[in-house]
Amino acid sequence: MRSPQKPSQEAAPALQAPPAEAGQGPTFAELGLQPALLAGLERLSIGRPTAVQRLAIPALRRGRSALCAAETGSGKTLAYLLPLLERLLGRPEAPAEAAGPAAPRGLVVLPSRELAAQVGAVAAALCAPAGLAVRGLTGGGAAGGLRRQLRAPPPGPAVLLGTPGALREALRRRFLGLERLRWMVLDEADTLMDESFTELLEEILAHATQVVVVGATFPAGLSETLAKFTDVDRFVTLSTQSLHRLPPHVQQKFVRLKGRDKLPELLLLLKERPASGGAVLIFCNSASTVNWLGYILDDHKIKHLRLQGQMSAAARAGIFASFQKGEVSVLVCTDLASRGLDTSSVQLVVNYDFPDTLQDYLHRAGRVGRVGSRAPGAVVSFVTHRWDVDLVRKIETAARKRTGLPGMDSLSKPSPTGG
Repeated sequence: MRSPQKPSQEAAPALQAPPAEAGQGPTFAELGLQPALLAGLERLSIGRPTAVQRLAIPALRRGRSALCAAETGSGKTLAYLLPLLERLLGRPEAPAEAAGPAAPRGLVVLPSRELAAQVGAVAAALCAPAGLAVRGLTGGGAAGGLRRQLRAPPPGPAVLLGTPGALREALRRRFLGLERLRWMVLDEADTLMDESFTELLEEILAHATQVVVVGATFPAGLSETLAKFTDVDRFVTLSTQSLHRLPPHVQQKFVRLKGRDKLPELLLLLKERPASGGAVLIFCNSASTVNWLGYILDDHKIKHLRLQGQMSAAARAGIFASFQKGEVSVLVCTDLASRGLDTSSVQLVVNYDFPDTLQDYLHRAGRVGRVGSRAPGAVVSFVTHRWDVDLVRKIETAARKRTGLPGMDSLSKPSPTGG
């Protein structure tokens, strides 16, 4: 069972530059961004806006609340950060009381500590020329650790990026205040719509005047969930044409085999791979499989890193950063690594365990062929169960017909793993 689809071009779409990206669309300066933010973009070596950025920046600059949906790897982080930071720069406020709790004016909620660190680095680069302080807030340590993370020069952090568990704890202990909050972002929103998050969400939404909900899979049920806490009728929907579609330049390959043959097939794939073949992500459906597979790779002297949500905060710290820097080119992981993380060095995704849903498949496949990638990449999936075959057929049909994956209209509710 192999997809008829082949890579259709030699370079990733970001490097191919479609006509609008090649000079016909507006530049960041033409979108009206302040010089300080343009200087931050220069520090990040970012040239022209992508489709989702051209769509979102004007609407969010006007203060609109929005549901912002775009395919994986399309540049959604800058699409929301730039206009929202612009709004903070355009309306400076009097300093908060130095003795009180940290009182940010902008808040980004993210499902994992890895994603919070990644988005925080981008926000810090953008904010440095403007003199805005940015802080990340992630859990897993003592209460003193939360207080330390919130420390910033007076008037405290202008922008805070946090995981649900850490935000909940900081609010409970009154280390964090929301009275100055102007806007909030829910990034990878479908993973945050968990029952344990609803009370926190309600508290934050009571303070934020502008709300931006961001995702690459955008279930219709998300709107109904948000409607319990806020007036979604005032939200504008910003959606790209490629939403819920497989990247056409990425090869999708399905290998049907028995469960006992998966390990030999993976080892062959890794050992035959050229040294110049880019980084590899190997997805498993459980933490225990990640650990087991890691021990096997150790036995075969295959250098790798492991990342799964049951690891302690200390164990997880820095693992994904090491992978991004290219210190180790193989990462064995759960779906923790499939959401939002920048994997532009990855050229091969292996679904060692076939994902449970089309939504999960789309996020995993989106780790290759991203904005800034040097090559289109490929996804190889091991198919072992009868119940996987139905999903494979739907994926193959969508790839062949260049249509969106079916059934993206129900709300998936995995537990947030950010702690």
